[in-house]
Amino acid sequence: MLPPSPGALLALALLAGAAQAAEPPPPVPLCAATSRIDVAADSTGQAPEVCVSPNETTTFAFDSRLAAGAVEVQPEGRLADWTPGKEGLTLHVIPKGDFLPGERVKVTVRFADGAAPAGATFWLVGHAARGARRVEVFRKPRPADVLQKEKDEAQAEARQCQEDKARLLAERKEPGGLMGAAWLEREEEVESRDIGRDLKHDPANALRTEKARSYSQRQGVTLPGGMAVRLQLLNPGAEPWTAAGAVLKDATGAEEVELSAWQVSAIAPGARGFVVMGAKREPGQLACPCTLKLWEAQGPRTVNLGNVTFPAGE
Repeated sequence: MLPPSPGALLALALLAGAAQAAEPPPPVPLCAATSRIDVAADSTGQAPEVCVSPNETTTFAFDSRLAAGAVEVQPEGRLADWTPGKEGLTLHVIPKGDFLPGERVKVTVRFADGAAPAGATFWLVGHAARGARRVEVFRKPRPADVLQKEKDEAQAEARQCQEDKARLLAERKEPGGLMGAAWLEREEEVESRDIGRDLKHDPANALRTEKARSYSQRQGVTLPGGMAVRLQLLNPGAEPWTAAGAVLKDATGAEEVELSAWQVSAIAPGARGFVVMGAKREPGQLACPCTLKLWEAQGPRTVNLGNVTFPAGE
């Protein structure tokens, strides 16, 4: 077999060089030469990644003091040095000279004040040239007891939402509107009383009461007991009137019940409108005749009515 000619050898060398040039470059590390990291107590995202370069120092500057000996590096042995500052507010890290591009080291620190967040975690990711020189770490500390309280309140609110949802779904099994009223009247579950003639009106009332009716629900029915009052009011003033709340006081004035007030829209000047008030409270638990007071959303105009009674609901 004849040895290859010099031209053939040159061709082989060129082909080998072309093959090497066609190989994809090594992947670029997905890190950033970031200069700021924000650490929040409720942070659930991925730990931030910081570019570091071999034999070059990256300094982390914290706004909260680090606890003594509270720095953890994993895996060990890949940093030439990692040294907390004298005041515990900085951390200097130096990757070894053979720290490869894309190589990752996890660093975890713990803060000294005991507040939340208790610590911070970030990844050191090797990069040939884009190593961060200084990274500011901003923390938003919050007392642990405050976080626990917020957690408890959130859980309680979630439970209440579930209960309300279940109640609303149960109530939707019965018709609403006029059909609902007819359904509740089927066995006299709801009783009402015309109390307009018996009311005592305060001369200083901002609105005139033209009609009034009270409602109660019989005990032992499927829906929870309660009481309500519906008023038809005339607004003689020059400004619209919207009820913001109402309260019902018993005959002694010692006990009162806060009522929820509802109306379709504000009562315009010179116009009439209805206001409905109610509470999940058995009327028999109050010593009526009672006094009813309504107040508006903005301003001092009120409505005070005495001798308010309710059906027995028995």
